Amino acid sequence: MTFNFELINVIILSESLLKKEEQWMAQEQAKKIKKETVKKTKKRKESDQPQTMADLLDQTQEDFYIPKKGEQVLATISEIAPKRVYFDIGAKTEGVLFGRELERVKDFIASLKEGDKVKAVIGEAEDPRGQILLNLRNVAQDYAWEFYQEKLSAGKEIEVVGQDQNAGGILVQAPFGLTGFIPGSCLGAKWIGQEDLLIGNKIRTKVIEVDREKNRLVFSEREVSEADQITKEKQALKEIKEGDIVEAKIVKIAPYGLFVEVGKDKITLEGLIHISEVSWEKVGALANDYQVGGKVKAQILNKEDGRLQLSIKQLKTDPWEEIVKKYPENKQITGKVTKITNYGWLVELDEGIEGLVHISKIPADKKVEAGEEVVCFIDSIDPVNRRISLGLVLAQKPVGYK
Repeated sequence: MTFNFELINVIILSESLLKKEEQWMAQEQAKKIKKETVKKTKKRKESDQPQTMADLLDQTQEDFYIPKKGEQVLATISEIAPKRVYFDIGAKTEGVLFGRELERVKDFIASLKEGDKVKAVIGEAEDPRGQILLNLRNVAQDYAWEFYQEKLSAGKEIEVVGQDQNAGGILVQAPFGLTGFIPGSCLGAKWIGQEDLLIGNKIRTKVIEVDREKNRLVFSEREVSEADQITKEKQALKEIKEGDIVEAKIVKIAPYGLFVEVGKDKITLEGLIHISEVSWEKVGALANDYQVGGKVKAQILNKEDGRLQLSIKQLKTDPWEEIVKKYPENKQITGKVTKITNYGWLVELDEGIEGLVHISKIPADKKVEAGEEVVCFIDSIDPVNRRISLGLVLAQKPVGYK
């Protein structure tokens, strides 16, 4: 069998050239695809670029958090400077606290350090200098009231500054910008009569009352300056029992009662005899019957809030016990009309004892004048509320009489 080697060589060469041509075409196609891909990518990037100011603002809003006035944010302290405090709030610029806002919360800021997180409110989203102004008053107030509650529970001292004086005591400026009060009874003996010396000065005190709802913050200077004396007084107070009869010295007369001092084991305890506990009868101006320095016998009613509550009248017989016996229901009695009102007549039955004839029990044609005597009967008597209801003794019961 004879082979045509020349023809075979031609076929092999042709196949080799064909493979090279296919490789070249594949390479060209790959270059074309790559070129088109680059072109499309470039075009897409160009289209992503902001073309207008609105596009730029939209892109900026996507890139940065823009706070709004009044919005609450979680702020991280980034720097505490002498007159400014800077916070990271996740915006394009830092939040800042300065001026009056910083002054209001300076005590709260003093309790913080860089890196601490606090809740803040956006005061101004951007001031003329491009700063985001913050407000920490709410969180500072929360912290302040918790601070005073802890001081009250622990019985720890706190320093306040005397601000003003009124009839009841001393108004003070307390830490965290709160206003407090020191009652006159909570000042040590050395300040009595010279309370004005506390104004503008620092005062060591203890918190004795905290009430956020009423915005009430009460301090005691005496708890610090006379701590040992107070301990002795508390012990003496324990030894006094309700119902004990004591001699009390009047130290002050007020419209609502007598302030007194009671001695016990060389310790002086303060007390009050309320005007309602002075007498069973109506009481006028206390200064007409009592004087400072005078002494009275009184009975201990209770020991609320570490102060004695006393009574003078409890040592006397309640006159109404006798009145009930003297004026039983339906008893007839002649009395004098002392006052005519739109709801009836007041009739004096005896000295200091009056009853009421209600308007519904007075005939329409019945007329009297103050000072005139009328014949009545006891309709009802209420010793608890000190009331006597009267009816008129009539020759004939009129129509509609109740």
